[in-house]
Amino acid sequence: MDTKPTVAVLIPCHNEATTVGDVVSAFRLAFPHAEIHVCDNNSSDATAEIARQAQATVWSESHAGKGNVVRRLFAEIEADIYIMVDGDATYDAASAPAMVDLLQEHHLDMVVARRISTQQEAYRSGHRSGNRILTAAVGYIFGREMTDILSGFRVFSRRFVKSFPASSRGFEIETELTVHALQMRLPVAEMDSPYFARPEGSVSKLNTWPDGLRILGKILRLFSLEKPLQFFCIIALACFTVASLLFVPVLIEYIETGLVPKIPSLIVAVGGYLLAVLSFMVGIILRTTSTGRLEAKRFAYLNVRP
Repeated sequence: MDTKPTVAVLIPCHNEATTVGDVVSAFRLAFPHAEIHVCDNNSSDATAEIARQAQATVWSESHAGKGNVVRRLFAEIEADIYIMVDGDATYDAASAPAMVDLLQEHHLDMVVARRISTQQEAYRSGHRSGNRILTAAVGYIFGREMTDILSGFRVFSRRFVKSFPASSRGFEIETELTVHALQMRLPVAEMDSPYFARPEGSVSKLNTWPDGLRILGKILRLFSLEKPLQFFCIIALACFTVASLLFVPVLIEYIETGLVPKIPSLIVAVGGYLLAVLSFMVGIILRTTSTGRLEAKRFAYLNVRP
């Protein structure tokens, strides 16, 4: 006899006292039998107390940052299906059952809520532009299967959660989740879901420029780790180009006059060529390491029951 899969709702929170109760209640209505877990990340308000009053299981994570919260929840919670959603009441709990159905029907490992909003207040212009730029960067490097890589509302299979090697500390965690799925070529999908403006009294923790640069840095680090040959070939090409721009005029002048008056340019050019060769060799060596890491992650994924 088939048993109904267990569902766990994971809600990372930091100073969300004005909204966490509504979020817990909304997901309790959508999934009456689900386990709802709120992880309080050093809140200075009554977030934890209100979550307990809403009958959620409350966890505490002392290390600041959303990535640390997600890593803790993924490690501690046991379920068949996981729903991760921010505690700021900007996501639509009513979309969750359809996302879960899509995950089960097509045997997917991740379903991402693609944010659809008609409210100008829901998306600051900087956030919207930054999301497009970062999504385009991930799509160009790792594949164009996702159109909203920063969405904080996702549904996961048990296999994904228990084999995900979380390393991010902050808001880069969504990027890492997306890149992991794309690099592992896991079955994923997106589903349109309403995205609302924050309720009055709730303040966004995301800073456009600092967090955007941090996310971009995460993309570059993942690029160097997951695709080192391509990454270091780009560096090698850049070094080779700069070296050639310096060397060619020196070579032309030597052919014409038999003299090399620009010794510093020649030295820098030779150094650039050496760096290009070294970068290419580093990329080849690290490619073997990245292949081993990918195989290890694949084995970890297959060792978790579906």
